[in-house]
Amino acid sequence: MVTSELVDDPNQRPPVIGAEHEDGTGPRRRDFLNIAAVSFAGVGAVVVAVPLVNQMNPSADVLALASTEVDVSKIPAGSGIKVSWRKQPVFIRRLTPKEVAAANAVDVSDLRDPQTLADRTKPGKQDWLITMAVCTHLGCVPLGVTPGENRGDFGGYFCPCHGSAYDTAGRIRKGPAPKNLQVPDYAFKSDSVVQIG
Repeated sequence: MVTSELVDDPNQRPPVIGAEHEDGTGPRRRDFLNIAAVSFAGVGAVVVAVPLVNQMNPSADVLALASTEVDVSKIPAGSGIKVSWRKQPVFIRRLTPKEVAAANAVDVSDLRDPQTLADRTKPGKQDWLITMAVCTHLGCVPLGVTPGENRGDFGGYFCPCHGSAYDTAGRIRKGPAPKNLQVPDYAFKSDSVVQIG
């Protein structure tokens, strides 16, 4: 007859919670500690990274300058104004029909930086030329936005620093400037308001 008795064997230890199973499978306590340490380090990295990335976002004053709206209703044909956008000067000029015709009559293949007037203006608004007021040579502010200023040999803009001359479409025609006056992103919100940026 077989009886079941409890054997007190000093070599037999009770199973340890979290210990590896006899067959070698399952987590061990060391694995748990490794996973916990890596998880804690990952959370710490996120806590450090979020403010670091957030501080790279533009500040409120920069976002306020991201775009500007300008009322152009009081600008007569043949004249223009200079406004500031992102701390840079911008020319807004209303071309006369004669200036539009002169710009369209130019053979684009003869230009250093070939662009048509249509490439530089919005459809249906060819009489409105909006450009950065910065010479593409060395960054001087050209003359010519108002009728009394020197507009150079081509009736557009003239840079007094080194003699670059632009036509009525703001395209470089003479002098050391390599490119046309840059056209910023803009859109007409209405017939009298333009948004730059």
